[in-house]
Amino acid sequence: MRQSLLVSIFFLAPAFALANEEFSIENFALRAIQKSGDRTSAREKLEEIGLAGEIHYENFRLKQLTYSFLIAFPISLVSLASGNSIPLISLTIATVALVTFAFFEKSLNRKVTNHRARIESDFPGVIEMMTLALSAGETPLSVLERVSLRGSGPLVDEFSKVVKDVRTGIPFSNSLDSMSRRVQSHTLRRFADALVIAVMRGAPLIEVLHSHAREAREMQRNQILRAAGKSEISMMIPVVFLILPISILFALWPSLSNLNLFAA
Repeated sequence: MRQSLLVSIFFLAPAFALANEEFSIENFALRAIQKSGDRTSAREKLEEIGLAGEIHYENFRLKQLTYSFLIAFPISLVSLASGNSIPLISLTIATVALVTFAFFEKSLNRKVTNHRARIESDFPGVIEMMTLALSAGETPLSVLERVSLRGSGPLVDEFSKVVKDVRTGIPFSNSLDSMSRRVQSHTLRRFADALVIAVMRGAPLIEVLHSHAREAREMQRNQILRAAGKSEISMMIPVVFLILPISILFALWPSLSNLNLFAA
């Protein structure tokens, strides 16, 4: 009797929510999202990959809630029909919801990691382009504008935001500082700080850009060597645990067969 009542509630609650004009599931979910807070820094991560604004954060959380409900609802119905206990059903629903939330958070972290990796890989080429433009006598702002118009990629998009901020009246140094804080990249942070200091003190920008380009190339080279070393170790695992034992077995099999025949 109790389980049939719960099944009726599961089926009738969405219909009642849709039929009642004063009650909106979306408004209720938005209020819950606003009250829960951002404990995983999802808002900052979305802003870093170019999805700034409260609407993108709310859409991300609503997507988490929607998929959690769509996955947990049929599982709960199957559990109720199977005659499982209420605590077990509640534990199953909570586990499914947590796994769904963790999957979306991990997917967002993967996007942020790929975004930072693309910025790191594009940095040397973009800096060399800026160096050529500065050598031609252009100003730092005009160089960033030219790069944003001619180039493509996440780093170029960040430079485009800097140009837009300066056009709206924000100082150039503040725009660069905001870019370095928005993108959690050590290389970009050092570049922005060095560029701001060079502009304020009147230091030669070409030498600063050349040094940062060399450092970025050296860093990329070290990362490639590090990745190659890890790949070499990973390739040794099937060689040691699969190919080598099979080779030893093929080498010793004739001798073992002869010994068995001699013993027989």
